[in-house]
Amino acid sequence: MNARSPARIEIEPASAWRIVPSGDCCLIVEFDAIDPAAANRSVRAAALRLRGAALPGVTEIVPALTTLGVHYRPYAVASSNSKASPCTALADALAAMLSNLECEHEHRANVLEIPVCYGGDYGPDLEDVAAACGLTPAEVIELHCAEPVDVMMLGFAPGHPYIGRFDARLAPPRRSTPRTSVPAGSIGLANRQSVIYPMSLPGGWNLIGRTPFDMFEPHRGQPCLLKAGDRVRFVPVDVAQFDVLLFAAQAVEGAP
Repeated sequence: MNARSPARIEIEPASAWRIVPSGDCCLIVEFDAIDPAAANRSVRAAALRLRGAALPGVTEIVPALTTLGVHYRPYAVASSNSKASPCTALADALAAMLSNLECEHEHRANVLEIPVCYGGDYGPDLEDVAAACGLTPAEVIELHCAEPVDVMMLGFAPGHPYIGRFDARLAPPRRSTPRTSVPAGSIGLANRQSVIYPMSLPGGWNLIGRTPFDMFEPHRGQPCLLKAGDRVRFVPVDVAQFDVLLFAAQAVEGAP
């Protein structure tokens, strides 16, 4: 896997947003999702700014694909307006902080390369995906590996990345019947996005391949291999190469 390299950075204005309540202890910042990639960059920029602000009463900032959850303790929210509810006071504070939000759009010379063994036992849904997309299995693999793509968020399980967006031709729906157990390292594809299962989990994504890389290892200095904002490129490998890479990865993980 390639090392991280210096990035060329462009500054762009954040996507339009609105703030809506979710229960009595959470506000959701919803970004305009007409351009999901731009909305996701806005989410990451907003999360960075709000975490740095340490607003009184805020207990957790939770970024998702195009939304940002702000959890808070109502009694601890600070306000200069004694008549404002905690929800209104915090929404006003968030609006003030996000009014001039800008995003950094990074263009990396190198990306993180993720080896994938496609099809066969490792990607049992590859042929069905190809048929659903009107492509051959080889064309699906070619498109999946064609361009660097963004890690848009982690969610569902520790180290579980949502990666996209891929070519518009790679937009099969999820499986109608989810599997009760998906092997660790499996690459799922649906709706122009991929996920990588960090451990054996249930799931309804179409399985097109598997990586030998471990997405989550709690004893590593950085437990999650990927984080939101990373850029990755999938690289096809055959079964023999997969086995060599898996052995090497396991040797590194088992080293004292």
